[in-house]
Amino acid sequence: MNHLPVEHILLIASIILFFSLFWERITRRFEVPVLLFFLILGVIASNEHIGGLEIKNLDNSRLLGSMALSIILFSGGLEAKFREVKSVLVPSSLLATLGVIFTTLFVGLFIYFISSTFFPNIGFSLLESFLLASIVASTDFALVFAIFHSKGMQLKNNLRPLLEFESGSNDVMAYLLLLTFLQFVQMQNSSVGLIVGDFFYKLIVGALCGFLLGKLAVRIINRVKMTNDALYPVLLLAISFIIFIATDIIGGSNFLAVYIGGLTVGNSRFLHKRSSKNFFDGFAWLAQILMFFTFGMLINPAELLPVATIGILIGVFIIFAGRPLAVWSSIGFCKNISAKAKFFISWVGLRGAVPLIFATYILSMNIEQGKTMFNIVFFVMLVSLLVQGTSVSFVARLLKLSDKPAADKNTAEKEDIKSAVTEFTVTKEHLQHGNRLMEMQIPENTIVALIRRGKQYLIPQGSTHIHEGDVLLMISDDEEAMRETYQKLGINYRQFKKKKLSDM
Repeated sequence: MNHLPVEHILLIASIILFFSLFWERITRRFEVPVLLFFLILGVIASNEHIGGLEIKNLDNSRLLGSMALSIILFSGGLEAKFREVKSVLVPSSLLATLGVIFTTLFVGLFIYFISSTFFPNIGFSLLESFLLASIVASTDFALVFAIFHSKGMQLKNNLRPLLEFESGSNDVMAYLLLLTFLQFVQMQNSSVGLIVGDFFYKLIVGALCGFLLGKLAVRIINRVKMTNDALYPVLLLAISFIIFIATDIIGGSNFLAVYIGGLTVGNSRFLHKRSSKNFFDGFAWLAQILMFFTFGMLINPAELLPVATIGILIGVFIIFAGRPLAVWSSIGFCKNISAKAKFFISWVGLRGAVPLIFATYILSMNIEQGKTMFNIVFFVMLVSLLVQGTSVSFVARLLKLSDKPAADKNTAEKEDIKSAVTEFTVTKEHLQHGNRLMEMQIPENTIVALIRRGKQYLIPQGSTHIHEGDVLLMISDDEEAMRETYQKLGINYRQFKKKKLSDM
């Protein structure tokens, strides 16, 4: 076997990383199939006649994939805004929980039927069928987020926050189902009560750890004074890993913990929030690239052909039957969501690298049908990428659910800007929660643009100390957002003169 020198491997990796920086530009034209490029690169790199790279320890690859997924989930939590999600919290939560359970049920029964009827050489048992179904039951947040943002999609009826919140949180339920069925498959005589109890233990402990450690993280970030502002995003990255690993050590669901941790941090005020979120956006993108490349290295093309037919059939069933049935079973009663919207929600059931991460759990635990399941998952992901990933924006336009893209901020006319601007004088009562700007009760959709202190004008930051008598110039999204801001500050909004940006 000819192996490339380490220097050549590093050079190739650097070149790949360089070109991957143009990811967004590429996805604007070709959408998701660009992900396949990195998957194929992984396959080529592991080929004994080309790259000669080999992953000898499956536990390491599973750990690498899990850490990458934790970054993506934490980033998803940071991006989710309660004020946008609260109107769709019920349907998105139902999709993230019941939707995953129903998907596992319908797809598991289908796998059991076709494997035992048409593919006796594979012949999954019922428990193995549900185990495989749980691996492919969740949608992929990184893919959904990448498509919506790279294409600049604007969807009607709050569909975008609904789908982003669902895809960001449903990996947790799929992971819990995976562990549950894995225990059933490995321990046929184990107590059902113990396994169900372990399921709820992981759920509760994971949620508590995520929330409590997320709150603690915000306090730490706001209290610690770093000598270099660029270190704050790195501090947050370290905190996300601590949440993920600490929860796993005590037996909780680490995926749930890291997502709720990100959600808790993202909806709190903390120093250098914008730069930290931008940092995680880029890092989550890099993690997605790494995941596809790594799992490409685990794929042996020679082993794919025997399971290609059943893998494609399962992928097609999920798209056209399993996911739609699960959507209608979980949110069919929601009358405020139209039938067209439900169809679109069904179509955005993208399967990405997450199922491959889950499949490595099977590989590393030496499940009898583990390798077969892993190869089938590859085809399920491939079908989803090629069929759904390339057509999301087309289906949105076809169903007339796509709004016109938002106008470019640089060319928008002043009279079209709906932002509201006001100023008020700080009193002692406004500083009762703290004397730093970030400690004041100012919502996320309002910013303090300028501080007048006597004859001085200050550009504010989150750590800026506010004095009694300071005059704050505030800008909000619209009049309603400004009214909410004044309500939180305990001020009667009507007594202040309001004006539009267009009047300035």
